Amino acid sequence: MADRILVVDDEEKIREVIKKYGEFEGYEIYEAENGMEAVEMCRDNDYDLIIMDVMMPELDGFSACGAIHKTKDIPVIMLSARGEEYDKIHGFEVGVDDYVVKPFSPKELMMRVKVIISRNKNKATDTKADMDVFIHEGLEVNFTARTVTIDGNRVNMSPKEYDLLFFMVRNRNIALERERLITEVWGYDYYGEDRTLDTHIKLLRNSLGKYRDMLVTLRGVGYRFEVDD
Repeated sequence: MADRILVVDDEEKIREVIKKYGEFEGYEIYEAENGMEAVEMCRDNDYDLIIMDVMMPELDGFSACGAIHKTKDIPVIMLSARGEEYDKIHGFEVGVDDYVVKPFSPKELMMRVKVIISRNKNKATDTKADMDVFIHEGLEVNFTARTVTIDGNRVNMSPKEYDLLFFMVRNRNIALERERLITEVWGYDYYGEDRTLDTHIKLLRNSLGKYRDMLVTLRGVGYRFEVDD
């Protein structure tokens, strides 16, 4: 069965281009003209990935993404004519997996689509030791339930924050090079910006609150999740 992609953009020509390249790659392409229509379609249907524009009538892409992720964990690639760091941080906070600035290369977009869909499938079929719970003082990371709590209070994170934290916790007290983190968390064929990692570390530190110092920066190397024995 072909993977299903929902393309959300108020510009018909952009939808046509993405549909053309997507169908060439073997995907089933579905279209929505605005964020509100996308939310309604996701209520009744399942998709393997969403390609969503930011600026749209009815409901903008950020709001639509947030609404969709309240009920379904569908990876999202956000399209925008703006590339400011604030927009990217906001996108990651609402659960965006990748961020593509217009004008974009349709071929590169399809590469990003392939990487994210492949990674999501591997995550779904991976049975690797997700049965334990990491506890340090008031911090609890439950791999099975995919939850994080601090002093009994549930912490809401973006999907990529969970992926990054879980990988670092599993490899705690180990120096993790930037390249390894990007490869393991975003995929072997990641085509995004190197600063994406730094942005997510910043978001993760904010989410961890009083445990933020457990994420240690190793200058010139990468990061380490540090736990005192």
